[in-house]
Formats: sequence, structure tokens, C-alpha cells
Amino acid sequence: MVKIVEVNKVAPPQGSPTELSFPLTFFDILWLKFPPVERLFFYKFSSLDSKQSFYDSILPKLKHSLSLTLKHFLPLAGNLIWSESNPKPSVKYMEGDAVLLTIAESDLDFNHLSGNHLREAATFQSLIPDLAVSEERAAVSTLQITLFPNCGFCIGVSTHHAVLDGRSSTSFVKSWAQICKLASFPEELKPLFDRSLIKYPTELDEIYTNQQLNGGPCSRSLLPFKMELPPDIVRGTFDLTRSNIQQLRQYLVNKNNTFHISSFSLTCAYAWVCLVKAEELSEKKAFLIIGADCRSRFDPPIPSAYFGNCIRGVVAAAETKDLLGKEGFVVALSAISEAIKELENGVLDGVENSSSSISSLLNQGKLYSIGGSPRFEVYSSDFGWGRPVKVQMVSIDKTGAIGLADSRDGNSGIQLELASKKHHMEAFTSLFAEGIKNQFP
Repeated sequence: MVKIVEVNKVAPPQGSPTELSFPLTFFDILWLKFPPVERLFFYKFSSLDSKQSFYDSILPKLKHSLSLTLKHFLPLAGNLIWSESNPKPSVKYMEGDAVLLTIAESDLDFNHLSGNHLREAATFQSLIPDLAVSEERAAVSTLQITLFPNCGFCIGVSTHHAVLDGRSSTSFVKSWAQICKLASFPEELKPLFDRSLIKYPTELDEIYTNQQLNGGPCSRSLLPFKMELPPDIVRGTFDLTRSNIQQLRQYLVNKNNTFHISSFSLTCAYAWVCLVKAEELSEKKAFLIIGADCRSRFDPPIPSAYFGNCIRGVVAAAETKDLLGKEGFVVALSAISEAIKELENGVLDGVENSSSSISSLLNQGKLYSIGGSPRFEVYSSDFGWGRPVKVQMVSIDKTGAIGLADSRDGNSGIQLELASKKHHMEAFTSLFAEGIKNQFP
């Protein structure tokens, strides 16, 4: 059970800019009607912490540092707006805007929720606040801090995907953490809102906006696609250690394969083929959508601190029978490598058709996707009470994506998250462990 204690509005401090606005780019518009991206950061109390110290010390520090952080991340206190007079949506912050911060208490089992074993996905929904959305206006972010008395607390972060991608949202959390812990802002994370940093044909904005309106005038709405959480979904967390990843890499070397074998690609391929086998996929083809951060791929490169979306989706495709076969892991990695290679033609090559092309795949086979990235380094979000004991991207419970993050122990491993029907998750858990144990994916 989760009990709401209070709901606050946290605004940037006095002296902050009074207004900021900018339009969405086609990179942003693609995500206009997607549900929010939701993450949970779990922090364990030390032996000296208590419910009293949480309310007397920890919570005031979190609130104050949040306000200071919003001075640098003004859009997070603002709104996404799409009025009748504007051809495309825009982000707007005005003095008086604030982030809605919910404070709650829970008697749920902290250690159970922050573990790796299979857990009911529905249990986590009360730890994430709802993002306010109407036809013409949507909050950019909303937060919830939930206390587990004598155990710890978690911070739930919900952000609108059309305004910022994973790199931007996790930069906000890491900035908040450093201000809370060290009372200093990490200048390397200072967000850049200048839309002119991305050079692209402006007609792409119109193409992507029209795709959002393809249902007619009534489609001019910010209301997201409805994605309900099925009642029988369970989620699990799996770790690939540095040694495990090297084991997968060596397996390919032994097969005399020379294609790109980054840790990210190895993890995606292993997770994909394990999931296809766990589901005993009947469709003839399987596709894996991978979101590639394009900041460094532009010429000249866009600074990593650019705030917004800068993701291009590439699609790996394979015959299901090949993924289910003895060499399924090699097939999966080869397909992923070929998909990533497409970016060598330029991040804007064919982008005017990419959204419709991906949609057309729904009728051709089973569509899988990757969410998150180990490069976001979510486990570096230390607010002063240690690194999080667990970070979970719970929005994948509804979207069905495979979630990736860095490893908590910082050993160059990768954390993988998945949510599916219980019997599929049990099969995936077995396949995932057996492949590593037997050194044969």
C-alpha cells in the first residue's frame, strides 16, 4: 500500500530566467504521443537513518536541491503546448511554473522491489506519479519521493518523451544528485536548448507533424497512445558482468566473425535471441528497433549536453527460424551490426520515411525494441546517501521494450530489464542463465 503524504509544487529559485520557449524538432515530434518515460531510483538507509531523519533532513535537502537544479533545467518545470494557432508543438516555461512533487509512504517490501527476481509489474505503478496531459497541454515532468520507513526511499521520475530523451532526462537526475550532495552544479551537464544546433531540412518537421495528424483534425492532440498494463505481467532484472560480456565476445571470435561486437551490441543480441526462444515465437520474422544517439554522428557533432531528442531508430531484421537455431546468437548480432551500419550513410539519410517504414513492420513479424542505455550511467546518481541500490525503467512494463542500464557495481557490466507474461519470463530467466553457464548462447 502507498499513502500520499503531501503534494508540492517545486519551482526554480528566485533569480532564475522568467521565460523560456522553443519548438520541437522532428526528432521530438516522433515521440509526441508515446507514454511517459518512467524510472525509479531506490536508495537504502544507513544504520543511522530513520523516518524522522528522512523528514527532518533528507527530504528538505531533496526539495531544496531540486529547486536549484530547475534553474538550469527550466523546461522540466514547464509545459508542452500545441494550440490551434501553432503549426507544431512547442515547449514553454513561464515564471510561476513548477514541477509537481508527490511525497508518499509505503509499507511494501523495499528489498523485494529493489531485487533482481521476478516481481509483479503492477506493484511498481503506485511509485510513479501520473504526468498531467490534456489535448493542448502536457506537463514535461513530474516526480514522486516514496519513503519505506526504516528501509530507504525511492525517487520516481516521469518525463514526456517528446521533450527530452534518455540522455537529457538522466542528466537532469545526475545534476540534481550532485547539487544535493556537493552543492555544486556539474557544468559538463549544463543543458543546451538551442534548436539551431541540429542542421536539417525544415520540411521534416512538417512531415512528422502531418504523420501525427493522419487521423484528421481530431488527431491534433497531445493525449498519448493508451497502453494499459496487463494484469499478468511480471518484471525481472538481469546482469551481464564484464566477464560474461567477454565470454560472449570470445564465442564470436572463435566463430571467426569480424563484425562489430561492442558490449551494447552483444547484450542486445543475447537478450533478443533469449526472448525469441522464451516466447517460442511463431511469426516468420523478428525485428529489433534500436535507438541510436545521433549527437556525435552529426557533422559537426552536436554537444552531448543538447537538451531534447536526438535519436534515430535503426531496425535489425532476422528470420525467426534462424534466431531459434543453433547459431541464433550469431544471426542476431549480424542483424544488429548491419542495422547500425546504416548510420554510416548519415543520420538524416531516409529519415523522412523511417517512421512509416517502422510502422509497416507490424504486419510483417514480431517487433521488439531497446530502451535506455548503459551510457546514461544512472547508477552514478548519488544524492549524498550512496549510489542507488537499484534503478528501474518501469515504463517498459507497458511498452514491452528491453531496458538497458549500466551495472551498479561499475565494472563495465550491463543491467538488463524485461517485463512479460510469467511463463515467458521464467523461460527467459532459465535461457539467460544457461547460456552464460554453458558458454554457449
